Amino acid sequence: MRGVNWLGDAVMTTPALLRLRERFPKAHLVLLSPLKLCDVWRQHPAIDEVIAIEAGESLFSVGRKLREKQFDLALVLPNSPRAALEVWLAKIPQRIGYARPWRNWFLTQAISPRPGHAQMRKRSVVKIKQLAAGNSESRTQNPEFSNSAHQVHEYLHLAAALGANPELLPPQLVVTQEEIEATKKKFGLEKIARPILGLNPGAEYGPAKRWPTLRFVAVADKIQQRTDCVWLILGGKGDVLIANVIENGMRVLTEGRSAKINLAGKTSLRELMALLKSCRVLLTNDTGPMHVAAALGTPVVVPFGSTSPELTGPGLPGDPRHRLLKSDAPCAPCFLRECPIDFRCMTGISVERVVEAVVEASNRHG
Repeated sequence: MRGVNWLGDAVMTTPALLRLRERFPKAHLVLLSPLKLCDVWRQHPAIDEVIAIEAGESLFSVGRKLREKQFDLALVLPNSPRAALEVWLAKIPQRIGYARPWRNWFLTQAISPRPGHAQMRKRSVVKIKQLAAGNSESRTQNPEFSNSAHQVHEYLHLAAALGANPELLPPQLVVTQEEIEATKKKFGLEKIARPILGLNPGAEYGPAKRWPTLRFVAVADKIQQRTDCVWLILGGKGDVLIANVIENGMRVLTEGRSAKINLAGKTSLRELMALLKSCRVLLTNDTGPMHVAAALGTPVVVPFGSTSPELTGPGLPGDPRHRLLKSDAPCAPCFLRECPIDFRCMTGISVERVVEAVVEASNRHG
């Protein structure tokens, strides 16, 4: 199987991978994955082996690597021409994936879009301004997505082409208790008896997916006062600046005890997974760690603005453990990286609303 290229997307493929394992219990299932995501698949019950695509590796190199394995069949999960060309160069006899321009010739079976397929179409700046101004004609064209439009169904539909059951399963990742204990010890968390909550303020896709930084600070302080929790500030190397702003903005001590631990940019992917599993709840933007936390059983609270929880929300669609918050901005979702107007989709989600959502999710999980 040719895996996807982004962390959140990888998590959303896990129901399809589990259905394939169910369909082919004795098969040797191998996942071709970007190196940065390979650790996600450690211990995963659907995968027997992972082959890494190195950063910058040519498709000819990838093709040779696959050809040496003499695979019988390839299921291509991404929709890119390159992903289909890689398995074609590997001379794999059966090559199955979605029909898309510039790649169908490389597939032996090009799958048509499934019934219920919904596409994330970026709005034009003109349409956004019309919607924001209350243009009634534009408002009637605003899309409404059902739970059946969720991205997990896209991958399940591909798996069904191989005879797998297309019914929903929750996304699933695995982290061991030994990993959790080792990670807690490494970062000095093993003796903390107070509730541990996670805060993930970044979003790699762009600023339109990021709830305002200072609002994270306000929420963290208010919840800490109510619950005497410890906040873990999490994120990758690209989130360090935002994490530092939040760390510096929060109260330093509560009755002589630290209420925050900033680990952004300091963890491996497996360590991040262990920390997310250890959190009672994760407050996060719509980004990869959101999906990881949900797949590990940790409730998430997410302000959604430019994107749609109906299409790419965490866990199973409609899972009551999670709190997915939206404003009433008529221009959302726009699917843009940056807001061309006043960011009302995110500023319309108040600090108080997020505080209550985090407390509710934490109490339910605790």
